[in-house]
Amino acid sequence: MRGGPVVGLVAGLVALAWRPGLARAAWTQDWPPFALVAGLLAIGLVARDDGLFEWWGARMGAVSRHGRVVYAVSGVAVVVVTALLNLDTAVAFMTPILVHAARHRREPVEPWLYATVVLANAGSLWLPGSNLTNLIVLGHLRMSGMEFVQRTVGVALVASVVGVLTVSLLGRRDLGAFTPPEPVVPLRGRLGPVATAAALALILVSRSPALPVVAVAAIAVAVRAGQHRLDGRELGGTLAPLSLAGLLGVAVALGTLGRASQGIDAWLGHQTTIVTALVAAVATVLVNNLPAASVLAAHPPAHPVALLVGLNLGPNLFVTGSLAWLLWWRSARAVGVEPRFGRAVTWGVVVGATTVASAVLVLAL
Repeated sequence: MRGGPVVGLVAGLVALAWRPGLARAAWTQDWPPFALVAGLLAIGLVARDDGLFEWWGARMGAVSRHGRVVYAVSGVAVVVVTALLNLDTAVAFMTPILVHAARHRREPVEPWLYATVVLANAGSLWLPGSNLTNLIVLGHLRMSGMEFVQRTVGVALVASVVGVLTVSLLGRRDLGAFTPPEPVVPLRGRLGPVATAAALALILVSRSPALPVVAVAAIAVAVRAGQHRLDGRELGGTLAPLSLAGLLGVAVALGTLGRASQGIDAWLGHQTTIVTALVAAVATVLVNNLPAASVLAAHPPAHPVALLVGLNLGPNLFVTGSLAWLLWWRSARAVGVEPRFGRAVTWGVVVGATTVASAVLVLAL
């Protein structure tokens, strides 16, 4: 695993040496998503330091004395955080929040734990920045956030609603009927919420939000560092720059290969929207959604929304589907919880199957 970033960087350099023009085209398509997710992760770190996520968790806990109602509201919150920030940011920061909420409500931790990762995957169709795959696929199309929402709102809404309902059914037996609400915790600062709102606005209105969001993140990090509330080690641990660079190298290499081969993505252009979604879902399980996006969107996709349905919802079908699974596992262990592999996979398969099926049905109508 430690050599993964090196392998990715080498793969990118080999692609550049092999086909410089195609590699540069792949780089142009792939670097903005990675820059955007780095900016969002940094903003999420500042927001966490300000207590934004704990404050939100306490607000959710105070919604009702009924544990199942709070659980459903928490699931919606995971979807919202994923949509507004990013899939990887959501699992990194919402996982400990939901675990904390479960413990303070004296609820079993597991339903809250598994709900986080599967709903983050299910809720990543709303905005361009909600998932790296969205930005990789849209690299050819250059549409604003509003234009993206107009095209994906139907499948995003259905996938989110079906995901929350499915998770609520899966966890209902373990949840208590009535528990006292969480006390509301005040915010410790305003910088994180302001930076989060600024990033959201940029994502919605800009066709190329990566660099503006990175600028907002840089300002927020600089201010927080000047307050001696953030150090380089904490920032590096959150961003994992070598891992992001390695993944970018892999994406560029596979994007170069896809452009050179005129292979599966060209074949996919002649298929129906349903076939496109299903092929993309299977591809995420086989090679992870980021490399799959680079290959399947090496050329302008014929059915971009269907492709995104498979790339975004397919990762729930198995833990190899997205980087979010690894980040989720790391976040769970950080708060003293060891996920059960078998149960995590079961929840993922059930939620993945129901959300993919419902989204495909919407595409077919």
